[in-house]
Amino acid sequence: MRRLPAGLAAVCLAGALAGPIHAREASIATHPSSLWEAIELLAPQAPFRPAQVQAVLGTTLSTATSGVNEYFDLYRSTPVALADGVIIANVDLRIARQGSHPGFMVLELGGACVTLAQVREHYGELRITGFPRGRSINETTSHTSVRAWGALSFSFAERQRECLSSIAFDPAKRPPP
Repeated sequence: MRRLPAGLAAVCLAGALAGPIHAREASIATHPSSLWEAIELLAPQAPFRPAQVQAVLGTTLSTATSGVNEYFDLYRSTPVALADGVIIANVDLRIARQGSHPGFMVLELGGACVTLAQVREHYGELRITGFPRGRSINETTSHTSVRAWGALSFSFAERQRECLSSIAFDPAKRPPP
């Protein structure tokens, strides 16, 4: 028999003593503690929806007013601090206004530096799919892993080449069956 952590055991005991609880009230939201856990929780959410992303990350998404067009609704988030020191500074979520496009999401990162070696530890071999053209220190080198659900791209900006600056989830780029 597994033991519950003391804090969780106390919550369960208090709930039992307080009487029946509605299922909706009893559910405990679990938010990711690391960048890697966030990726693994977000990937299966495709096709992306704002409510799902908010629930996974424990953030608030708001409709963006800049950068919008007639094809996609654009959402931005409040920052999310993860226990591993990584900060998701912003979630850039794009949802198609019509059709069956599964959406597109970018996590803009800050906080603790995540290196390419660390990304490779989790995702193995990566293919370079984008590189800077010398126009800005914000241009990136992108390394992509094609997953069963779509493409996951890790970008490193020229301004700080050794640290991961963003992660793009593109479910529309699924491998052929």
